Amino acid sequence: MATSENGSGNGSETPGGTPAKAAGTQRSMELLWHTQERPARGPKPALTLERIVTAAVTLADTEGLDALSMRRLATDLGTGTMSLYRYVPGKPELLDLMVDRVQGEANDASPAAPDDDWRAAVGILAHAYLHQLRTHPWLLQLNQARTALGPNAVRGLELALRPLRTMGLSDPETMAVLITVNSYVEGLARMHVNEAEAARASGLTEEEFWGAQYPYLAAAMNSGAYPLMASLSEDTFGPGFDHFAFGLERLVAGFEALVDARHAGK
Repeated sequence: MATSENGSGNGSETPGGTPAKAAGTQRSMELLWHTQERPARGPKPALTLERIVTAAVTLADTEGLDALSMRRLATDLGTGTMSLYRYVPGKPELLDLMVDRVQGEANDASPAAPDDDWRAAVGILAHAYLHQLRTHPWLLQLNQARTALGPNAVRGLELALRPLRTMGLSDPETMAVLITVNSYVEGLARMHVNEAEAARASGLTEEEFWGAQYPYLAAAMNSGAYPLMASLSEDTFGPGFDHFAFGLERLVAGFEALVDARHAGK
């Protein structure tokens, strides 16, 4: 049964027993875990999978995910597009490899979280993930609801779970802590990426954008129709307040209340 590049199918099975519609995921896992055999025939490969993934990450970092295609990647590597398919079946599998690559970089660059201090660990994990998203903003464009878990992703989870285990929560709850922190970080990171994209698309600086609105907003505030908005201090929307730290502290405080309540009930 032939399947499309992304592994779609009608539910039949491949010769190995894998549902045809899951073939794309299986190909990604083979590449991620180095179980796919190298081509046995043909000329000696001039490329390596490592080099292809490195070039893809660099392209996505500098020009965005929309610029990434197998054809463009082949041009950057100075080879033909078909040459890439000797190493990676298509863009979906390439993206899986890219995600695992940057996760490996994050694992190596992040400070080691103390095994006996989950509070400090949550802060380290949050800041490391924020740095990762700012370094590779294209990650925010990917649907990672069903991520192909490669060795770097699994190692990252292993490192994160080690200190979180000391919270004494159930396994689903412990994983929910990690999901909650990551979701919070993604929200803040997405806001910053959107701000940068808005500035690029409009050509307006932050001062120019709000300056154009000022006469209308000033008139609205002086009308008396919005007393609460009009009473806000001048530094309400200023750059001096650390929204990320504030929210993260509140998350930790909430987790701490849960942990204390569980320990008190024992």
